[in-house]
Amino acid sequence: MKDDYKISFIRGATTASGNSVKEIEDAVVELIDELISCNNLIKTNLLSITFTATKDLDACFPASVARKCIGLDSVAFLDCQQMHVSSDVNFCIRIMAQVLLTSNNPIKHPYLRGASKLRPDRC
Repeated sequence: MKDDYKISFIRGATTASGNSVKEIEDAVVELIDELISCNNLIKTNLLSITFTATKDLDACFPASVARKCIGLDSVAFLDCQQMHVSSDVNFCIRIMAQVLLTSNNPIKHPYLRGASKLRPDRC
């Protein structure tokens, strides 16, 4: 690792429009694309992503969708079920990404769609 890079963690979230494979795929691809573009990430500097999904999303694994994204085959992915809270956002997919960023690169946490109300301070 070069001295001008540091390991950073980026949080983010989105919502799927429903519980189908297509709806989950659309949400995950949009979230990963936003994570990469808004943080000016080089795909090889994306080390790992942990996904959580609310219990109403069970049509597919978000990590399996991300694994199919072009250029992300060396990234470590993990899926977990989000702890159930009755007032939580429905169809919500959250991420925590471990990345290499240059020291002067500000972190931008992508909160998209219905998940934007989770962290209005970051949207």
